[in-house]
Amino acid sequence: MAAKWLKDTVFYEIYPQSFNDTNGDGIGDINGITEKLDYIKKLGCNALWINPCYDSPFKDAGYDVRDYKKVAPRYGTNEDLFNLFEEAHKKGIKVLLDLVPGHTSEEHEWFRQSQKAEDNEYSDRFIWTDFCFKGANGLPYVGGESERSGCYILNFFKCQPALNYGFLNVTEPWQKSMSDPAAIATREAMKDVMRFWLSHGCDGFRVDMASSLVKNDDDKKSGTSAIWRDVRRMLDLEFPEAAMVAEWSNPPLALRAGYDMDFCLNSMGSGYSTLMRDYYNHVYGEQVQKNAEDHSYFKKDAGGSINRFLDQYMDWYEDTKGIGYMSLLTCNHDTLRPSYNLDERELKLAYSFIFTLPGVPFLYYGDEIGMKYLAIPTNEGGYFRTGSRTPMQWSSGENLGFSEAPADKLYLPVDCDKDAPTVESQEKDENSLLNTVKKILALRHSEESLQADAEFVPVCTEENKPFVYKRGELFCMVNPTGKPLEVSLNEMPNGEVLYKVGDAKVADGKLLVDAQSFAVMR
Repeated sequence: MAAKWLKDTVFYEIYPQSFNDTNGDGIGDINGITEKLDYIKKLGCNALWINPCYDSPFKDAGYDVRDYKKVAPRYGTNEDLFNLFEEAHKKGIKVLLDLVPGHTSEEHEWFRQSQKAEDNEYSDRFIWTDFCFKGANGLPYVGGESERSGCYILNFFKCQPALNYGFLNVTEPWQKSMSDPAAIATREAMKDVMRFWLSHGCDGFRVDMASSLVKNDDDKKSGTSAIWRDVRRMLDLEFPEAAMVAEWSNPPLALRAGYDMDFCLNSMGSGYSTLMRDYYNHVYGEQVQKNAEDHSYFKKDAGGSINRFLDQYMDWYEDTKGIGYMSLLTCNHDTLRPSYNLDERELKLAYSFIFTLPGVPFLYYGDEIGMKYLAIPTNEGGYFRTGSRTPMQWSSGENLGFSEAPADKLYLPVDCDKDAPTVESQEKDENSLLNTVKKILALRHSEESLQADAEFVPVCTEENKPFVYKRGELFCMVNPTGKPLEVSLNEMPNGEVLYKVGDAKVADGKLLVDAQSFAVMR
């Protein structure tokens, strides 16, 4: 069972180096997040996911951790983060940190010790072959850079040596089993990291590459899942209200492995990818082309079908009901911003849909004002993702209110277009994207039927008709096309409109949904 507090929770993801700079060095900081807690609360978000803020050489934007128990000096101090936990809790806001359990930085002290020729307690904390010219049986590896005679396995980039949780099926003398003392020591060390932050006020973790721990574990059920179930037992005993969300994108597996939530990520092959960024027809990554064929459901008259999403989503929904939650997101630090291919009206419809689905939704900083994806050079291993990590746009002032540093000292450049959206300008416009987000989130919080565990029942999924679904006692309806659509239903809403973008009504025994409209009716 998921943590009870998730029932009425909406997360706000913060990329800390780009959110709010309070000391004028051009990089966002922990105190900058604390300063904006009232904004986040007013927006309608009551929980945070903060991307890695630990000490790091930042070859992969902090996902290369040098010290799990120390805040990176560029963000502040541990005390600043402890204070953020405290101030957030005063406002009813939970805080998840980003846990990176599969690898460290090559500068982490554990790895430095592991590289030594003489045996020590960290020698097998990482995965090493037993000879300098011995490869890794198809796994990525690096050789020739260490004192010891062996090659070490990578978990992702070259700067990220894989921690040793064991192999499910041992086929080589240098491989350790999951029950080997070294593999168990790695697991216990990660629990120790979690205990440290939870004991200082953290409410849980988003877990990076959650399925990457045990090697030769093809189905992830016997090996990696067993690791996480063991972690869950520790949490249930010591921190029963702590929550975890997995970067796994396999909710039936992740939730049974002990997670409270799993992301439905917008990657190739995911049903979610058909809603806002149609990766079935786009080339992935930095080769994404603006003029590529796009059948995203929320793109006006693009020929998208809600059933491409529902075909997968409903299977997962039925399979996971009662054991945890699926989490849809507007975007994250690894994906193109939704404004890349959707205009403001299309975004309003997409967000209205995401925030009225079951599960626990996530809003990426700046998506609430439609921040753009910027085509800029890579920074800190971001590559094509860098364009979704630019500074938050608060006002029309210097650096759009992000920082008082000179423009050339900013972590990343701000959007220099004269029409760059800002919080300041959109707060003054009742019909802005920002205020639309506030309205739908306020409705979600006020209506139990729209919260995480209320029933979800598709009512009309036919082509050339509005998509209609029930959440508890409420009817939700969407028409992303450029023409009005109607449908006759066996059960009809009474016509009381609680929220709308565009227009919808019940008349003459039919439900009429105007072009590019979304509505919630009782």
